[in-house]
Formats: sequence, C-alpha cells, structure tokens
Amino acid sequence: MTTTYLNLIDGQPVPASTGLTVDVIDPADGERFATLPRSTAADVDAAVAAARRAFHGPWGRMTATERGRVLTRLSQLITQHHAELAELESRDAGKPIQQARVDITACARYFEYYGGAADKLHGETIPYAAGSTVMALRVPHGVTGHIIPWNYPAQIYGRSVGGALAAGNACVVKPAEDACLTPLRISALALDAGLPPGALNIVCGLGIEAGAALAAHPGINHISFTGSTVTGTAVAQAAAVNHVPVTLELGGKAPQILFADADLDAALPVVVNAIVQNAGQTCSAGSRVLIERGIYDQVLAKLKARFEALRTGPGAGAPDCGPLINRKQLERVQGKLDSARAAGAEVVARAQLLAEAPKTGFYFPPALLAGVPLDHEVAQDEVFGPVLAAFAFDGEDEAAQLANGTPYGLTAAVWTRDGGRALRMAHRIEAGQVFINNYGAGGGIELPFGGMKHSGYGREKALEGLKSFTTLKTIAISHG
Repeated sequence: MTTTYLNLIDGQPVPASTGLTVDVIDPADGERFATLPRSTAADVDAAVAAARRAFHGPWGRMTATERGRVLTRLSQLITQHHAELAELESRDAGKPIQQARVDITACARYFEYYGGAADKLHGETIPYAAGSTVMALRVPHGVTGHIIPWNYPAQIYGRSVGGALAAGNACVVKPAEDACLTPLRISALALDAGLPPGALNIVCGLGIEAGAALAAHPGINHISFTGSTVTGTAVAQAAAVNHVPVTLELGGKAPQILFADADLDAALPVVVNAIVQNAGQTCSAGSRVLIERGIYDQVLAKLKARFEALRTGPGAGAPDCGPLINRKQLERVQGKLDSARAAGAEVVARAQLLAEAPKTGFYFPPALLAGVPLDHEVAQDEVFGPVLAAFAFDGEDEAAQLANGTPYGLTAAVWTRDGGRALRMAHRIEAGQVFINNYGAGGGIELPFGGMKHSGYGREKALEGLKSFTTLKTIAISHG
C-alpha cells in the first residue's frame, strides 16, 4: 500500500499546486512505499507568505517564555511518539532501527534544549556617552529557510528548526526528497504542541525546484543549509542576490589520529563506529584513520578483524550497517572504491552482507582500505559511504600535515595518553570540533558545531546556534 504525504502550509496539509508527486523509495528493498508533493516556486511562495503572517501575527506576539513552553511540549510529544518516529526514520532513510531511536531521542532533546533557552537569550547595554543609554538587542531575522539533508532528517530538523523557533523566527523547511517523513510528522506534532499555523511550514519536492526556489526567495531573511559543498555554494550564491545571511554545514574528511601510546581497546570500537554509523553517510564520518607507524600493522590487523565481523542488512533487523539511501549513492560509492583499487589501494577487509538483505536493496558492506594515494579522491574528498582509508605517519608534524591535508575541516579526533601532545594537536588541527580520546561524530546538542575551509561557516547547536538565528539591533537613547 502506498501512503500519500502532503506539504504543511499555514497549518494545513496540502498537495503541490501542480498536483505532481515524488516517489518515496525504501532503501532496504528498492520498492516505492509512499509519495510526496513535488512542490514548485508557487508552493514556496505560499509557505513564505504564511510564515510572514505568523511572524507578524500570533507567533511574533508570543513572549519568549511562551515560545519556550511550546517547544518543550513538542519535545514531550516527540518522546511520546518515539517508537512510531523511529520506525518511520528507519524505513525512510534506511537506518538500523537502533540508530533511528538515537536520532529521535536527539531530536526531542534539541527542542527541550531550545525550549529551555528561549527566554535566556539576552542582549546587553553598552557604556557610551554621558546622558545616554545604549542597548544592543538580539532580535529574530524574521522568516528563516531550512534546507535539510537526507542523512539525518530528524536530528538536523531539530537542531535547525529548534533554534530558529526559539529565537522567534517563523520557518519554511524544505527536507530532502529522499527522506521527508519524520520532519512532516514532527511538524504535525508541533501544531498539537500549540505552535500557531504558519509558524512552521514544510514544502517537499526536488532540490532543483523547491530547494532552489527557497534559497533564492526574496521573502527569506536567513537560510540554514546542511549538505554537499557544491550545493552549499549554489545556495550561498542564490541567497547573496537578496543579501541574505547563510549558515552552511557542509562536507568533511575527518581524521582519527592514533598515536603509539593510544588506548586501542577504547579507540578502535569508536574508530569503526565513526565510519559505519549511518552507513558512512555523515559529514562528520571518521573516514581517515592516521596511525603512528610503530603500531600501524597491529592496528590494521585489529581493524580488519572488526570490519569482517560487521553485519550489513535491512535497518529493521538492527544490523551494524544499513543500506545506502538510493541507487545513485550506491553506484557513486562503488565507483570511488573501484577507482581507489585501480590506483593501487588494497581492500584490507569487507563486512558481511546478511543473507536476508534483498537483492534490490542499496547495500554496500563497509570497506577498510590501505595504500590509498594521498592525492586520490578517496583520500581527499567525501565518499559518503562506509569506506575507511588507513595511513601511516611519523611524529606530530606529519600527523598534523596529513590531518590538515584535505580541503575540509569539520571534525577530528586525537587518541593519545600524552596530555601535552593532545593539546598541541588540538591547536594545530584545522577543524571546527576536535575530540581527545573520544569522538562525538558531530558532538552533543550543547556543543557548537560547524566547519572551517570547505566544510562551511557559521555554527549550529548550543547557544551559538541560537544566536545565529538572531541579528543585533542597537538602540541609543539620549536622556540628558
């Protein structure tokens, strides 16, 4: 049975104005199980107009405390519907069910965090001239646009929309056509939590149609985009025409740096999980492991054993690794692996593909590589699949050179018992987040998250993320 999903505009479920739809495909078996509206610029226009009315109407008139209470109630509703949402996320995005549960818990936590922070977003007074009082107020941008990727639809929806609503903005969200279902369901729950119609609108469709229309819309005052570097550039260029600020969280090529004194029992499970999680379809995936030469062979042997024990299969069966999101992504990842092998790389290990995995699914068992040339795309660019490349280094200088030797700078990890070395490396690595003897793959809700270099700019999560959804207004009063 095929389920028909609709946009949410001005509090009402509506089809695309053209009546066209997009198929929703289950990554586990390649079969269609739902349809989405194939929205166009006309639907984006309607959503932006609804958001503007809400911003100048009931949502904009709410106090910060009232906004926070709405978001807190939404967090509670997400928790109450946890099982339903996790199953929806698992089927829609192909995630192992245990990871989908973690993602829904994180989404609820975002709304809890920002619900509690809404009335704690303060401005400041500035000492100026005698007889004057100057205030710098943090005010919402107005209508914010949110372009959400398919790899973490629930989590990134929570971190982006939660901060924007807490700051008092009204939102228009364009989820990726490959994974829209949890944002749609949670947005319906937001109405039950007391969010006024129009304060949160969801427009589904293709990126080149609805997404492009949202990025270029003159009625948008700020855009939050998470996705590829190429698309991020296009979004920033479109927004620049309207002088709209943009927060970009883009790609990554995160290194896991293992020194000879590292606690390997603690490190190796984390190293493997950092590339296997979400089938490697993660901007902060730990896709490179840099190993001090003295322990290189030992670590590679241990990683080989761990990779060969991994199970790949349908997300509902709780495997270690689920399918990739679609056939195009499967062909892309396989092509990069084939290219690396042709360039001389060795496939040290592959994970198991479970017998129950449908032949029509988009499965790519995780691969461990060695001997990848440093200038090859697998060493330099995002694979966005469960492919881990191992490299040897001698000393801190070479480790830092390798870690910084890609265009990206999102996350990194350093594993060592030497506290001085850990801090030296943390300062030398060009990344928005550096973990010492742990790896958060993006970190917690409370930790500012964003990149350097081609990994983007601006920050989401934490109070910095909340501030990014505001602008400063200075009020100078002369009173004698």
